[in-house]
Amino acid sequence: EVQLVESGGGLVQPGGSLRLSCAASGFTFGSTAMSWVRQAPGKGPEWVSSINIRGGSTYYADSVKGRFAISRDNAKNTLYLQMNSLKPEDTAVYYCATGTYSRTPGGGQGTQVTVSS
Repeated sequence: EVQLVESGGGLVQPGGSLRLSCAASGFTFGSTAMSWVRQAPGKGPEWVSSINIRGGSTYYADSVKGRFAISRDNAKNTLYLQMNSLKPEDTAVYYCATGTYSRTPGGGQGTQVTVSS
């Protein structure tokens, strides 16, 4: 059974940083491309970023390019999202998901990120 557990969210002021983590189990993490997906209040899910199986290729939505960095540790079965220069429009529940360019949350509970002064 695929399990994805997101953590690291919180309340941060505009311009601040957060690092999200996603602990994966129930599948071969090191052989699976991964993505981050977010869903803002009243909106549909939005693809944020993806990473290939070895971490050598990364992809970003235009809205986060240059501010967010996706990475992975295959030895720890963990996916990360470093978020810098956060903006109020980044406020959302963030989910990890399997695959590249995923637009569907992976089934975890997500982690809430709120950017507000």
